[in-house]
Amino acid sequence: MRPKYHFYLFVLFTGLQLHSFSQNTDIDILKPINKHETEFKNKYLELNASSVTVVSIAIPAGMAIIGFIKHDKKLQQDALFTGAAFLASSIVTQATKVIVKRQRPFEKYSFIIKRDDEGAGLSFPSGHTSSAFCTATSLSLRYRKWYVIAPAYIFAASVGWARMYQGVHYPSDVVAGALVGTASAWLSYKAQKWIARKKDQKKKVTL
Repeated sequence: MRPKYHFYLFVLFTGLQLHSFSQNTDIDILKPINKHETEFKNKYLELNASSVTVVSIAIPAGMAIIGFIKHDKKLQQDALFTGAAFLASSIVTQATKVIVKRQRPFEKYSFIIKRDDEGAGLSFPSGHTSSAFCTATSLSLRYRKWYVIAPAYIFAASVGWARMYQGVHYPSDVVAGALVGTASAWLSYKAQKWIARKKDQKKKVTL
């Protein structure tokens, strides 16, 4: 079996197992994260979580604009597939939410503090986390520099932490969201590489 199929199976199996994750374990991990409120954490994590969608759209849009200005085909393709990964991640996340129908932690447990002004929504998996990890992985695969990878994943991880601190997601929601986002970006990247190889092979045949 090829390595990439192992990866598909790992993501599928892990995602299914996370939903059956012990509720007690989920709460035991969530409680200390959700406690110890400070004004700094409130402001920082609120800004962090609220910026995810803007960042996830602005990055491929910016890449596309620069690509067209500079007539850079590679950058245009990077923008297209980064945007496609974000779209795929969003669709999978929302579809899973509807299928699983898991309540938010603050809805089910009165001792969980809600620090988010969004509507109730559904909990599994975390959409903010899937978007953040999708963007971080897309950038890291295409621009393999520490000054891209480190900030991208620090931001993504802090988004997942913020969603737990805000009382709107369990740890298993965040892990599942990270897996969905990472897998979507990885598959998009592989699709881009496969299409590029096919185009190169076609050019060689026609020469």
